[in-house]
Amino acid sequence: MTWTVRRAAVADAAEIARINVNAWRRAYRGIVDDAFLDSMDPEQRVPGWERWITSPEPAAVFVAVDESGRIGSYAGVGAARSDDEDFPEPTGELYAIYADPDLWGTGAGGAVHRAGLRHLAESGFAGAVLWVLDDNVLARNFYRSQGWQDDDVHKDFELNGARLPERRYSVRLRVDQPNSV
Repeated sequence: MTWTVRRAAVADAAEIARINVNAWRRAYRGIVDDAFLDSMDPEQRVPGWERWITSPEPAAVFVAVDESGRIGSYAGVGAARSDDEDFPEPTGELYAIYADPDLWGTGAGGAVHRAGLRHLAESGFAGAVLWVLDDNVLARNFYRSQGWQDDDVHKDFELNGARLPERRYSVRLRVDQPNSV
């Protein structure tokens, strides 16, 4: 399967929201409360995606599309949310990356991942971070396969009254070498 990556357009928001909900339901079943997952409504998420897609640089949302124009995955990136971290150099963040569960393993996620990190590097960030739930083994394996390192930094993510442990991963960004992340 061949994927072409492009910047997301506002017209993509509904499909991104659908992928987001379906991916959450598949990836987080058994990690996140079933009632919360079952209550997720893609239509309610569309306005948020429209805002995110139109956010100013360096924020960006990328989608991978197949030959027919179907979106298989998306990734959102931007400046690192500093929360309580103090980074010594300009740091970007991979905020979200999800693929349609029916298309897992087809390369759609890897395609938007590369585009997102390339965008961060071209925006002047020297490194990037992401946060992933400890129990999301599939995602953690994907990130490690893409060169991310576990920083051994932990915090709890509060969702619907539950505290879910998550950990930070990081990667160095370099624009000068074609094979670097």
